[in-house]
Amino acid sequence: MTKLKSQPNPDRIEVLRWLTERQLEMVASVHEMVLRESPTQNKQACDALCSYLAMEFERLGGRVRIHRQRSTGDHLQVNFTGGKGREPVLLLGHFDTVYDVGTLETMPWREEKGRLYGPGVFDMKSGIAQMMFALWASREIRGGLPRPVTVLLVSDEEGGSASSRALTEKIARQCAAVLVCEPSGPGGALKTARKGVGSFLMKITGQAAHSGLDFEKGQSAILELAHQIQAISRLTDLKRGVTLNVGVIRGGTRTNVIAAEATAEVDLRIARKADGAPMERKVRGLRPVNPKCKIEIEGGINRPPMERTKQVVALFELARQIAHELGFSLAEIAVGGGSDGNFTGGIGIPTLDGLGAVGEGAHASHESIVAAELPRRAALLAGLIEAIE
Repeated sequence: MTKLKSQPNPDRIEVLRWLTERQLEMVASVHEMVLRESPTQNKQACDALCSYLAMEFERLGGRVRIHRQRSTGDHLQVNFTGGKGREPVLLLGHFDTVYDVGTLETMPWREEKGRLYGPGVFDMKSGIAQMMFALWASREIRGGLPRPVTVLLVSDEEGGSASSRALTEKIARQCAAVLVCEPSGPGGALKTARKGVGSFLMKITGQAAHSGLDFEKGQSAILELAHQIQAISRLTDLKRGVTLNVGVIRGGTRTNVIAAEATAEVDLRIARKADGAPMERKVRGLRPVNPKCKIEIEGGINRPPMERTKQVVALFELARQIAHELGFSLAEIAVGGGSDGNFTGGIGIPTLDGLGAVGEGAHASHESIVAAELPRRAALLAGLIEAIE
């Protein structure tokens, strides 16, 4: 189990003071990133932001490695040296967003009543700025980083992390702990548990026929899909934290044609890793009510749950103590959404999530953060980098 230090450190207050004096610089850094739109599916835009971030981290003294990709944006790894004999800590995040290029025209950057608005400002470009300034402050106040630090920023998190998962897990295995700078929970809460995520595509094949002339000859794929949707809904077990949602359905061609095909897209969430394989078997084990229809099912679990283990609790308690020294309180929360922290937690590396910005509206038109929280969150991150043994 990761060992943790809890002794008060006067440098932490000095780090916070240094960061507070540079809040406007932190805001400017966030602004630069938000203006560089980076939708997951736009490789050119993601690569441009990756190159910019590489330059910024290199200015801080990091050794940059860009992991080139063919179809997705490139992934950015930055290694910092420090603290001989100590294992590195991984700062994990992503720079892709859910917003198309051009969103700034209808959702422009703005500062209003202490909040910063813009596409991706909360999820999670402010978290990247906090990484940069936490490292900068530690170097300035302590005369160097207290330990090695690896930064990994991927370009495909919002799309499922298919091209970056193996890289994330490989780097995490070399680290003492993972600090994920995804957005915080309500009120700045840290995320100590995340549900695992699965997705399935169900395809029903029936027999087309004219609904007026040959009704008896038809085998409705839509009717069969309706039966299967009910069967899927019965697999939900709220007490175990297992939910299934049929979010998208398609089928049929015309109202006077009995549908030969219908499909459903299904979202699965699990709170425990042990539920993954059984739920996959249950979904794949569904059988047609109408034996003249055929069912095909693709997909499965793509993110394991990040469970609230003793190691995670210890990390949160350390963060809570550091926050107390810095003059604020921290809560913890379990959430249904996934992040790349699911991968690192899933392979047993101590992982603490939600260390990014304090705000609201991820993926929504009112996405925003509280500007005054930027220095405090960066100071918390710097404190954790120093304290984890």
